[in-house]
Amino acid sequence: MSTEQNWVITPITADFLRGHLEAEQTAHGLLPHRLPAWARRQIPDDRLAVAEAQPSGVRLAFRTRATTIELDALPTKRVYRGFPPPPDGVYDLLVDGRLTAQATVAGGNLRTITDMLTETTEFTEGPAGTARFTDLPRGEKDIEIWLPHTEITEVIALRTDAPVEPAPDSGRRVWLHHGSSISHGSNAVRPSTIWPALAAAAGGVELINLGFGGSALVDPFTARAMRDTPADLISVKLGINVVNSDAMRLRAFAPAVHGFLDTIREGHPATPLLVVSPVLCPVQEDTPGPLMPDLDGGTLRFKATGDPAETAAGRLTLTIVRDVLAGIVKQRAADDPNIHYLDGRDLYGESDHAEFPLPDAIHPSPEGHRRIGENFAKLAFADNGPFTAKAG
Repeated sequence: MSTEQNWVITPITADFLRGHLEAEQTAHGLLPHRLPAWARRQIPDDRLAVAEAQPSGVRLAFRTRATTIELDALPTKRVYRGFPPPPDGVYDLLVDGRLTAQATVAGGNLRTITDMLTETTEFTEGPAGTARFTDLPRGEKDIEIWLPHTEITEVIALRTDAPVEPAPDSGRRVWLHHGSSISHGSNAVRPSTIWPALAAAAGGVELINLGFGGSALVDPFTARAMRDTPADLISVKLGINVVNSDAMRLRAFAPAVHGFLDTIREGHPATPLLVVSPVLCPVQEDTPGPLMPDLDGGTLRFKATGDPAETAAGRLTLTIVRDVLAGIVKQRAADDPNIHYLDGRDLYGESDHAEFPLPDAIHPSPEGHRRIGENFAKLAFADNGPFTAKAG
């Protein structure tokens, strides 16, 4: 904390937050959640419990004349035993929509994953810290602080050299998106450059990102949460987690997707709904899961361990999943003119992979995120796309 005097201290309340579904009051501050409490009670594993509490796409939004801003926060960071700790999560500060400053928060709680296969963890408490931003432009301005997409973050208070007030409603359309770790932002270095954030900025929409690392598994509670969330545009990017966790066979997958879409349509009967299949991922194109870590060579990569011959018995690959999703959308479109399909390889395909390979064989690089975001904006938000302004 700075020693400067005459601070305006503002406790953070839910009306400062954007991109969340619920805010939990904790002993320290406010913890944004991307699933509501009733859905969190149905979560079957720690992986999704952690992922939904990591504020991917969540940001503070306020208006102020301040040129110095401090945000007190308590992060919960994740490390793997035996591997170097990742860098501290980045807080991106945008002024009137432009990235202007960045900061990190040292310390915080620590979740140490002691076994990568079982996700067994040890928890160590740590202190809160401060993200500090200085020399901001003078005058009245809209501020967004995008929270680290890979750190659970309890926001505590703002300290500023001028008063702040929650930002008014932007009037922009709300885009509700669900997907896997790629949508969550794996391998992106900054929260405002995960591909959904880049696409939202290009499309001029407000993002609610339900991208959950390892957990886009056609869960009914996620569909119900989406059903109950106001939105002008909806997309679901399905398939890769079902394949790499070997969670379903073909017989179960297709009806599950129908049920997922049926539930969304209960609350959004005519909202533009885009079903997106997996981006290119060579290790899983024609090889079923489960996916396993591969530590050969000293760096973490992933490999598919299933037997391609077992696709005849209903085991899934990305190639099969794309065919299923395309068929489901074609069938439903006969009665639902507002449902659309997008092949994920149009977002990141062979030429993109040649230019920006997947560093760990599964997740895109920062450059890959930018390419996916750019391609999504061109295909979804451009003229004649499913998310054009006239479609809303």
